[in-house]
Amino acid sequence: MAGNSEGRRVQDKLRRIKPPGQGTMMQLRTKLSLFNLLSKVVFAGMFLILMPYIIQGINLRQVDNNLIQKREQVIAQISDIGIEPFIQSDSSDAFGSYNILKEEFISLERIDNVEDLNYIDVAPRLIEGEEIEYRVLNYSFVINDQKYLLEIGKSLESIRYTEKNTRRVMWVFLIFIIILTFITDLEYTNLLLKPLEKIKNKLKRISDPSHFDNSRVKTSTYDFQRLDSALNELMDHINALFKKEKEITVNISHELMTPVSVMRSKLENILLKKDLDPETEVKIEESLKILHRLQSLISSLLLIARIESHQYLRDESFSLNDLLLEITGEIKPVAADAGVDLTSELPEDFIFKSANRSLIFSMLFNIVNNAVKNTPKGGVVKVRGILRENGYLLSISDTGRGLSEVQKQSLFERFKMRDPASREGTGIGLAISKTIADFHNIEVSVSSESGKGTVFSFLFPANS
Repeated sequence: MAGNSEGRRVQDKLRRIKPPGQGTMMQLRTKLSLFNLLSKVVFAGMFLILMPYIIQGINLRQVDNNLIQKREQVIAQISDIGIEPFIQSDSSDAFGSYNILKEEFISLERIDNVEDLNYIDVAPRLIEGEEIEYRVLNYSFVINDQKYLLEIGKSLESIRYTEKNTRRVMWVFLIFIIILTFITDLEYTNLLLKPLEKIKNKLKRISDPSHFDNSRVKTSTYDFQRLDSALNELMDHINALFKKEKEITVNISHELMTPVSVMRSKLENILLKKDLDPETEVKIEESLKILHRLQSLISSLLLIARIESHQYLRDESFSLNDLLLEITGEIKPVAADAGVDLTSELPEDFIFKSANRSLIFSMLFNIVNNAVKNTPKGGVVKVRGILRENGYLLSISDTGRGLSEVQKQSLFERFKMRDPASREGTGIGLAISKTIADFHNIEVSVSSESGKGTVFSFLFPANS
């Protein structure tokens, strides 16, 4: 059988499927986002470990280059104006200069060392009674057969301060880059997966294979194009199979209905004869019961086929409370005979529009009647209605035996009895109710625990 209920059953089964060994699942978008974030965190961690050494090396190289540039400037100045402005030729004094914060200094003095000097090291210097660590460039040169030593220094404290500021800037820049690239990656991932979301939405909207949207999803990703094409081909194939199966079911049901009716009529006529022996009469009555069940089953199958084929109109508007009161009024005598208390709590009315009243009546009558049948003597069946923003929530609860998880999963499947031990009914009543609910876009849910009763909930859409 094909149609709304079949499509919904397939969707329900797909939602329940979980890969073996996996309790929780993550979306592809979430996985990609987490991977991007973790990779950036790992990169940032590695960078933070190496950053002090990198910054220190770069900073020292820059300081050394600055010292060399200042050396060249001093040598050039001495070449232009001579050594006398700094040290008199007949004097043994040395020349020294430092800035007010003692961050840099320059010294020039005569030396007798015959070895040429040209290196940079770290050494302490005593300036105005204060010992300060400097990174010092040492350079010797000769003027008029006299060797001089030029020292240019940069305090380590100022170098560390520069490194600290550089690290702070790098921290801010790194955080900014991580946030920017994460947002960019996230947006790109969303853009990349947008065709997949469209394909998912196409599948979610399926209530009937014949109503599947076969339009192509626009994407430049080859894999998504192939997936979309494969799904379209699959749905076309499923739709063709459902149509064929529906036609077969309708044809068989029509073909069976006539001979069953004829056989039943003949047996009823035979039963009217007065010369029947008691044994034959019992056998005929048993045959009539079987034919009655068979006729009910065929009628039910035809009803489902007609609903799924949209042969019923949805052009009525009616009060749901009036309908429920009519149903409970008919079933209350049966409930009273069974010792079951049937109550209704319907504080607010709801006008259900664009519906088929007779089908809704059959759906709810079947559920309430089943609840009464499956509730033991002294039990309670409650019909409650609550008006919500998103529609009208109707719940039908009983204090019966309840359902196991296995029973709940197959509850709305055809020929599945709520009570497997029962010999009454055809096992198709709940399937009819679910088909009618799907036809009216009514959401159906069941909550139950074995031994604690069952609750059927129907959410009627607000914009019906």
